[in-house]
Amino acid sequence: MISIADQVFEELEREILSGSFERGEILTELKLSERLGVSRTPIREALRRLEQERIIEPTSKGVRVIGITRSDIADICEIRLRLEGLAARWAAERADEAGIQTLRETLELQEFYTLKQDPESIKNADSRFHQAIYALCGSHSMQDTLDPLHRKLLKYRRVSVSKTSRAQLSLKEHQAIFEAIAAHDGEKAEKLSIQHVKNARDSILQRGIIA
Repeated sequence: MISIADQVFEELEREILSGSFERGEILTELKLSERLGVSRTPIREALRRLEQERIIEPTSKGVRVIGITRSDIADICEIRLRLEGLAARWAAERADEAGIQTLRETLELQEFYTLKQDPESIKNADSRFHQAIYALCGSHSMQDTLDPLHRKLLKYRRVSVSKTSRAQLSLKEHQAIFEAIAAHDGEKAEKLSIQHVKNARDSILQRGIIA
């Protein structure tokens, strides 16, 4: 069972990272309690965790939304460049047929939504594809490191794939990564994953969608 505090944390994190709250906006426990229909205790606990995530900061009037800056994006992508390739290599080396089938299904969903040109659903399918690789790599430490980093790019990944050409290219990149993992070719999976993160980073930063 997920606790109320966990649910509140996930909802507030999603709203901050998706841009529902503007950078610099002041949030109070009372305001959030009324918004989510819960007591102030789980709100307080969730805010402590969000502060640890460095996407809000305390002020005398409440907490201020920091969100994700251009510098944060550059740092996150650099870390992902170092780790995503290794995760894909391990996935290729360790994946069983059931795991490969799960990865195939997430890819088919991404292809479906790319054809429909549905940015929100493409973004969600993209997340599931990466999460499936993290699970296949067989390392909880890797999964726990990469999952939150990937979530922090939520808003910007959606904007990026709203451009049809990038959405189509991302799909092709995922298809190539999938084929390498399904063939248990760790070296190729690693190389393709690193290039995929570089392309995603460049798409986000070059479009000027981050302050």
